[in-house]
Amino acid sequence: MNGRNVDIDWESARRANQANWEDRVPVHEEAYGLEAFDDPDHLSDVVRDDLAAMSAFLPSGGLSGLDLCHLQCHIGTDTVSLARAGARVTGVDFSPSALHTAGELATRLGVEATWVETDVLDARAVVVGDFDVVYTSIGTITWLDDLDRWAAQIVALLRPGGVFFIRDGHPALYALDEDAASLTTRYPYFATGHAQQWDDDSTYAGDGRISHARTYEWPHSLSEILGALLRAGLRLLHFDEGRTLPWQFSDRMVEVAGGYAWPEAERDLMPCTYTIIARRD
Repeated sequence: MNGRNVDIDWESARRANQANWEDRVPVHEEAYGLEAFDDPDHLSDVVRDDLAAMSAFLPSGGLSGLDLCHLQCHIGTDTVSLARAGARVTGVDFSPSALHTAGELATRLGVEATWVETDVLDARAVVVGDFDVVYTSIGTITWLDDLDRWAAQIVALLRPGGVFFIRDGHPALYALDEDAASLTTRYPYFATGHAQQWDDDSTYAGDGRISHARTYEWPHSLSEILGALLRAGLRLLHFDEGRTLPWQFSDRMVEVAGGYAWPEAERDLMPCTYTIIARRD
């Protein structure tokens, strides 16, 4: 059964997840519309939305001249977009194939970027330098088992005064049964000490199939996410919840400006994303 709780050690889960994400790269190369980046003014929709939220908390109202570390950067479309918005970017991911694609994209577009292959939970030990902004967005931290360790990496990567930004799928959304005919809770909202096992040979973008279909994720409540960041020493600047999502979580979701949303009658009943902006003092 998909989403069942299982006992699995981090290294075994990580290996399975990495194999899955390696398989996703050629599918996403086709599905992400990389040719759109041939337009030098093109930014990903994710980054356009995130810049609108982030800019008010940056020193000069934007990324120009700032050093930014993008955690879990995948094939680099958002990283390239952040560079085009003015940042000096370092992209971090655990998938060598994703970073190869990211590097080729940046080179083809004439965008300067540094790419680092490492688990996000080990980022500080591998990434060189420190940063004005640490950024992560959409579909990220459910792949991590230890949020205190994650938050410690973020603080260690930030300069004093630096800003951390995350926008991600809402934990309440992830607790829903994606196949139900109504908003019905099926999966844990709170951490259980177990991973959730999934067997799915599809991916959120494109029609290709994945050979390594088994993955493992961990539920994290909002209190766990915020608590980890606050315990690590970050100061909360901004928190928000959104009604739209950049991918179609459920077949019942409808396409709207900015992505997908629940049918209009349900749109005010369930958040789709959360956004946190915090500062290292």
